Amino acid sequence: MSETQAADIYDLAVIGGGVNGCGIARDAAGRGARVLLLEKGDLASGTSSASTKLIHGGLRYLEHHAFALVRESLIERERLWAIAPHIIHPMRFVLPWTKGLRPRWMLRLGLFLYDHIGGRRALPATEAIDLRRHAAGKALKPGFGPAYCYSDGWVDDARLVLLNARDAADLGADVRTRTAVVRLERVEGNWHIQTRTTQGFEQAFHARAVFNATGPAVLDLLDRAHRPTDRHMRLVRGSHIVVPRLFDHDHAYFFQLPDGRIFFAIPYERDFTLIGTTDRDHQGGLDHVVPSDEEIAYLCAAANRYFARPIAPADVLWSYAGVRPLVDDGSPAGGGDARLSTGH
Repeated sequence: MSETQAADIYDLAVIGGGVNGCGIARDAAGRGARVLLLEKGDLASGTSSASTKLIHGGLRYLEHHAFALVRESLIERERLWAIAPHIIHPMRFVLPWTKGLRPRWMLRLGLFLYDHIGGRRALPATEAIDLRRHAAGKALKPGFGPAYCYSDGWVDDARLVLLNARDAADLGADVRTRTAVVRLERVEGNWHIQTRTTQGFEQAFHARAVFNATGPAVLDLLDRAHRPTDRHMRLVRGSHIVVPRLFDHDHAYFFQLPDGRIFFAIPYERDFTLIGTTDRDHQGGLDHVVPSDEEIAYLCAAANRYFARPIAPADVLWSYAGVRPLVDDGSPAGGGDARLSTGH
């Protein structure tokens, strides 16, 4: 191989311009690697901009004994807040105790662990509150009393992706959007990557290593690389709704439901409330993912269990959904995926 040919080879090609892909590209470029980032659409155009917009440790995963996962996530929460305080800010969450669901001792124990296993330094600790006297109780139906208030973080999710990509480019990464990978093959010890832009222009790149950060399309990319796997993925759709503001304070809510699931109600853009999320198996395509009518009705009904002001699907101003890939272990969506949803 000539010196000119060697100079045309990237150390790492990252395929997928979501939060994982852009974060990996930034990290690798910061370590001196020559990095190529390829995204078939726009940055953060998929699941990375369709999240609940939280930087959190995953409180509910403690219930499934995923202590290492929660600890790692909590450490990353503090680190991300320190890196990007202009797009990440602390938020207090109110978790009411609900009769007939998880007992108070379980909630308190979980929150004690949540406060202590991740090296929390700057965020306020959990405190017990009485919703009959706390401002967060005014928006709820009568009958709620004991509750807990704990800390997590809010993030502008799409902006986080863009800033990672911008920093990666500043560190020397070659960032190419609207550039789809149509074929991958191993040639003389390197990866040959054939791409096509949305305008139909085709171009080949070469890299020593490839990172598959395509999220729910992970198996599709393996097919294009002729690398079959015996692993199966389950695609799970998480849907959210935005409604007119249901409360007038800055706290968010973490609510339990009888089916074992939880959902959040979060202040959103001053005049709105963001409610989500669901877990439903996704069978359709990935280019235009939207909530089903059933999911919208489910979230409205969930909110109506707690808030004094009822909402209906007609009150939904905007809805969105994202798809995440899980290792398929045969468990049903909506509850059995908790241990697998964010671990890699």
